[in-house]
Amino acid sequence: MEKAFFMGIDTGTNSSKGVLIDASGNVLAEHATEHAMTNPAPGHYEHDADKDWWGDLCTISHALIAKSGVDPKDIKAIGTSALGADCLPVDEQCRPLRKAILYGIDARATDEMAELTEMYGEEQIKKWYGRPLCSSDVMPKILWIKNKEPEIYAKAHKFLTGSSFLTAKLTGNYTVDRFLGLASFNPLYFNDGTPNPETCKPICRPDQLAEVKEANDIAGYVTEAASKDTGLAIGTPVIVGTDDSGAEAISTGVVDVGKMMIQFGSSIYMILGTKDLVDDDRLWREEFIVPGLCDISAGTNAAGSLTKWYRDTIFGDALEIEKNEGVDAYQTMMNGIADIAPGSCGLITLPYFAGERTPINDPQAKGILFGLTLNHNRKHMYRSALESIGYSVNQQLKIMLEHDVPITQIFAVGGGAKNDLWMQIVADIIGMEISTPAITVGASFGDALMAASGIKYPGFSTFSSLTDFIKPGKTYIPNMENHELYKKYQAIYDDLYPLTASLMHQLDNM
Repeated sequence: MEKAFFMGIDTGTNSSKGVLIDASGNVLAEHATEHAMTNPAPGHYEHDADKDWWGDLCTISHALIAKSGVDPKDIKAIGTSALGADCLPVDEQCRPLRKAILYGIDARATDEMAELTEMYGEEQIKKWYGRPLCSSDVMPKILWIKNKEPEIYAKAHKFLTGSSFLTAKLTGNYTVDRFLGLASFNPLYFNDGTPNPETCKPICRPDQLAEVKEANDIAGYVTEAASKDTGLAIGTPVIVGTDDSGAEAISTGVVDVGKMMIQFGSSIYMILGTKDLVDDDRLWREEFIVPGLCDISAGTNAAGSLTKWYRDTIFGDALEIEKNEGVDAYQTMMNGIADIAPGSCGLITLPYFAGERTPINDPQAKGILFGLTLNHNRKHMYRSALESIGYSVNQQLKIMLEHDVPITQIFAVGGGAKNDLWMQIVADIIGMEISTPAITVGASFGDALMAASGIKYPGFSTFSSLTDFIKPGKTYIPNMENHELYKKYQAIYDDLYPLTASLMHQLDNM
């Protein structure tokens, strides 16, 4: 029988992860590596694309081959994913001209969003996006480079996102998948995927954009130079790939209407399969990776980044225990949290520690701990932080349900999904069941599945067939008594931002 293996590698905000699977969908090897995100100015978040993206991919590829003992020639295809709406200008040799401007957490282009809105008018922007411009859109980021860094803009051969850069490094071809290209680079492409000269005119040249293909189309084949860097065999097929959230959604079976993925990573990303595009100023919508399927999506700026802030700032002793005794710091931080009643004894957090994307789309939003008393301690604060992510998720779900969009299944993925109590808290807040997948490697697993489908390997040929390899792990059933209590706290949470937004904005003008 022919040996066949498929590699998937995903690059996230704070780490990259890879997996190697066999033709039955079994995981043979996993590997992960961490990298740093820089914050050179308020609202600016960046990665070193060569070091953090390509360097991680090369490290992980070698590690997966070594751990599995697989002959690279038996790896039939590789798929990659990366952070979504990044903006990376590169020269003709695909060398980055600056650090990559990250996805929606980077809010530097607010002036450019205003400039574009004035240029085109709010009505035209609404036609293109179904909402106002926001920090997750690439067009304002390119314009920011044009306005603020003209010398870099003048040298740019292509403007890429993360997955496009990795695919180009592997194959020499510049591609972007339809899901990511048409949504994040909107309206620079026509709906058929060809660049729109008119809308490109004030932003960039049409030839500076990557070629649009489907996520599981073959982008090209591993070059000799990439083979030396990665250990992969020359000529290995490479699919176009997609963003990390899209790949993670595929890994949980979001291939039909009503299927939902909630990604608990450094931030939250939610994708729900829908029959049609749903316009709402507070959320996003796109044509999804799966042909014929649309989605409504939402994204916060804080989740794991908030728990990391608590670890590094409030629970330094937990880090010391991890260093000296090997007990994970996050595990230590959860000690005693279950003993605190829902609502954290009247303490509510607004998790806008890095501004916020949906549903408020306000990069100037600030974090709040509301209701602090002398009876609270850091454990109340931490539980309140975990609950705040649940309130945020619920806020987005309520908006989706306003449009009569069915939600038939929710899969939670990402590092946060490994925290049983956190998942139970979220289930209690939203009043719906949440499941986690049996295979928890997430986006990289989705990448590997799509790589197999890209070469039409038997059993993987269609997106629907990929669900045969996706099994549920744990299911969290909501405690409806807790849910009724959380409804009262949710109402206060929902009111906090509107009542304090103007004060938050004043802080930025002082």
